[in-house]
Order: sequence, then C-alpha cells, then structure tokens
Amino acid sequence: MTEALSGGCQCGAVRFRVTGEIRHTSLCHCRMCQKAFAAPFGAFVSVPIAGMVWTRGQRKRFQSSNSVARGFCGDCGTPLTFEAAVGGKNIALATCAFDDPARLAPQRQSGLEARVAWMADVPGLPWPTAEDIAAAEAKYGPRTSYQHPDHDTDVWPPQA
Repeated sequence: MTEALSGGCQCGAVRFRVTGEIRHTSLCHCRMCQKAFAAPFGAFVSVPIAGMVWTRGQRKRFQSSNSVARGFCGDCGTPLTFEAAVGGKNIALATCAFDDPARLAPQRQSGLEARVAWMADVPGLPWPTAEDIAAAEAKYGPRTSYQHPDHDTDVWPPQA
C-alpha cells in the first residue's frame, strides 16, 4: 500500500498521516495489550517512522515496560501507538485509529498465551435483530456523536 492513510483519536485532538510502506498488520493478545486497549487484544499497523507525521496535536506516552512506550490521546484516552525502545525505525499504530481500518486486515497474531478463552466463541454469538435495534432506539432515543469524523478536518471541534 503506497497511498496516504490518515487517522486519529476519538475526539480529534490528535491526528496522523502515513505514506509509504505498511510493514505488517497484527493482533496482540498479550496481557499488556489487553490492559492498554481495555479489550481482548490490541490491533496494530507497523509503518516506518519516516513515513508517518502527526498532523494535529501530539500523543502522550506511557512507558509500559522497559522496552515499550505506548502513545495515547491525552484528552480522550484513545490508544494510538506501540513504540519499541530498540530499533526505532518503525512505529506501530492502532489499527482502528485509522479512518478506514477495514483496509488493514491483520496478517498475524502474537501473545496467544494470554488470549482470552472466550474469544474462540465470538464468531458464534448472536447478532441483534432489526426488532432489537428498533426497540433499543425507541427506549434510548436518538444519539448525537461528538466523535471526530473518519476523515481529516481543517478545524476540530467545529466552530459555531
């Protein structure tokens, strides 16, 4: 993939753009990634640091181990990066922080020793029916999202 890909955090305070080679995409089930994402796994896209630029704001960083720092939005908390202390040529970006994460399917997995056992059952879980969705909408009313849209914006949040 050689076209520019953009992404950022949920609130829009931090945005990035990647050009050039995607090294690999992966899922990590290790306990540190589970805690960092508050999810069963972390999903990452590894890219050369030279092909990546922060286009709005800057991430905050947490040194999660002696060899890894994790970047996140200091305003909304969205996980953004996995940065190894050794090497320094690549940076791993959170897959779902990209504006179009569906284009970045995982190619491999790691940390399987900590994989949450019920993950194997996820594909068989039921989906809500149209009636279920309509009932939930009737009960809770319409939602207004304050999330940044999945594309670059000149200004965010919108000015009234």
